Amino acid sequence: MLNIVALMGRLTADPELRYTQSNIPVTSFCLAVDRRYSRAGEEKQTDFINIVAWRQSAEFVSKWFKKGQLVAVDGSIQTRKYQDKDGNNRTAVEVVANNVHFAESKRDSSASGGYGGGYGQPGPGSAPAPQAAPSYSNTDTGDFAELSGDDDLPF
Repeated sequence: MLNIVALMGRLTADPELRYTQSNIPVTSFCLAVDRRYSRAGEEKQTDFINIVAWRQSAEFVSKWFKKGQLVAVDGSIQTRKYQDKDGNNRTAVEVVANNVHFAESKRDSSASGGYGGGYGQPGPGSAPAPQAAPSYSNTDTGDFAELSGDDDLPF
């Protein structure tokens, strides 16, 4: 059996760190994930996917991530059944995060306005942003063939 999820999207709110009764760190957050394809003439569609992170991942997410940031998550889908306050049976579907990663550079985030502040926004008395790192790629491309436009790739 296989239960693997990989997502990339923007945080809809700042994650907040909580603790269970056993003092285990946990945070829940929501990712806005654009659908890859849309029909001509239709608006782009976005899915809002609930994510939960535990222990060190929860602490990391709540410390370093802010609303609007582009985030990559890998994990697995989990479903839970519960009764709401009116006694109705409900099912919650969420992704349990194994790893959460930055999906854009600090410079990219600040250039786009920060999407809600915090990340990429210099604070009072902060040092200037570092300059771009030099590229170390070899410019000799003689061993590679140029691919044309939008042709289908063989994989």
